Amino acid sequence: MIGFAARKVGQTLVVLFVVSIISFVLLKMAPGDPVQMMLATEYSPEAHASLTRELGLDQPMPLQYVRWLGGFVTGDWGRSYVSRTPIFQYAFVEALPVTLTLAASALGLAIVIGVPLGVLSAVRRDTVWDAGAAAFALTGTAFPSFYLGILLIWIFGVWLGLFPTMGFVPPWQDPWGGIYHMILPALTLSTYFMAMIVRLVRANLIEVLDKPFIAAARARGEPNGRVVWVHGMRNILLPLVTILGLQLGTLLQGAVLTETVFSLPGVGQMITNAVLNREYQVVQAGVMMTGCLFIVTNLVIDLSYPLLDPRLRPR
Repeated sequence: MIGFAARKVGQTLVVLFVVSIISFVLLKMAPGDPVQMMLATEYSPEAHASLTRELGLDQPMPLQYVRWLGGFVTGDWGRSYVSRTPIFQYAFVEALPVTLTLAASALGLAIVIGVPLGVLSAVRRDTVWDAGAAAFALTGTAFPSFYLGILLIWIFGVWLGLFPTMGFVPPWQDPWGGIYHMILPALTLSTYFMAMIVRLVRANLIEVLDKPFIAAARARGEPNGRVVWVHGMRNILLPLVTILGLQLGTLLQGAVLTETVFSLPGVGQMITNAVLNREYQVVQAGVMMTGCLFIVTNLVIDLSYPLLDPRLRPR
């Protein structure tokens, strides 16, 4: 098991290294001159050449990459050209917790509602419950998240006045205020995943409930709830966890749009503002943070497989 974990960690480090190279090269090829942005009204050819040398931008690209990678690993991410604040403070300490709060809230909401709805749909197959769950799943996967966000703002924020339509309150400082502000964004981001979980749980559970070991459990007189939730759900955990891990990238992409719609100061809005201001250092920090988050989450999922299914444990 230790060898298996070490192999997976090694593969993850290689992937992170490749992602860092690709993102660095692509952003270096992007249009715009960061030195000119920094100088603004103080621009002159002499000042441009001096600042370029000072920042090391006149050095070969491999040397610039090594210097940037060393700074990224040690937390020295440079300063924002616009706000002049350290990028590490802006991106990692301030923006990342907002995005993680939104993503965790959306994922939790999708699991808490989507799994029971999928089970209900599978157990009550071909009934009005099944038809209702199928209609919800179809609508949820087809509805664009940004349009749903605007619709929720109009109905629950503007028309009914039940929830705030923008802003973020840290739940670790004000738990009720944090939940209150996060309900509409989390609902917007989670609807697609909720619908996907309903369809996945229904399809897999119907197949499992027709297996002989389920019939044997029923023949032993075990309660229906135990048969479904213990014997049935245990056998669909693996595909459920796999799909959730693979869809994490989609979740982070949706978080960018959701943060923009609800004016949440997360990584998505940070990257959007940085692209508009041509602050490629900030964009690079955001891309690397989301990339690391996605890759490390998939590492955790890979390591959880042997725990969920003993047949996958290395011998």
